[in-house]
Amino acid sequence: MEVRLLNPEDAEVYWELRLEALKLSPEAFSSSYEEAMQRKEPIKQVAERLQEEGAYTFGMFDGEEFLGTVTLVQEKALKMQHRGNIYAMYVSAKRRNAGIGKALMQAAIEYAKSIPVIEKLNLTVAANNEKAKNLYISLGFKTYGYEEKALKVDNQFIDEEHMVLFLK
Repeated sequence: MEVRLLNPEDAEVYWELRLEALKLSPEAFSSSYEEAMQRKEPIKQVAERLQEEGAYTFGMFDGEEFLGTVTLVQEKALKMQHRGNIYAMYVSAKRRNAGIGKALMQAAIEYAKSIPVIEKLNLTVAANNEKAKNLYISLGFKTYGYEEKALKVDNQFIDEEHMVLFLK
């Protein structure tokens, strides 16, 4: 298995996994499957996003099989460039509990450390997602905020925790 930065050629496999994520774990993402399905030329949009400066999407592959993904985005504003954000963390439902999520997060953290200006990483996690929270805590993240009713999925509210990892 290998973790690597994704490039525009990976757009199609990324999009397929993204749709799985939105369908199977709607409480974990602010985007919805329904909204994603309405996009025009989604693979072209993903390919463009995979080339954006300051945005780094990592993927875990087992041969040709795409197993998981996480995105690191550096803030662009001058006063906030010291902050990186972790988004879109997802491991395929058929390959969970194999250390893939940890490997992806470690790759994003190490990459963030290689960017001298980034001093901390922020992420948001569904408050009831104990597995994800435990992973983030094991990597050094700490909760700094709690938002009640952050998302509404199928008429149910989802609370979110905001977490931070200081790199320096």
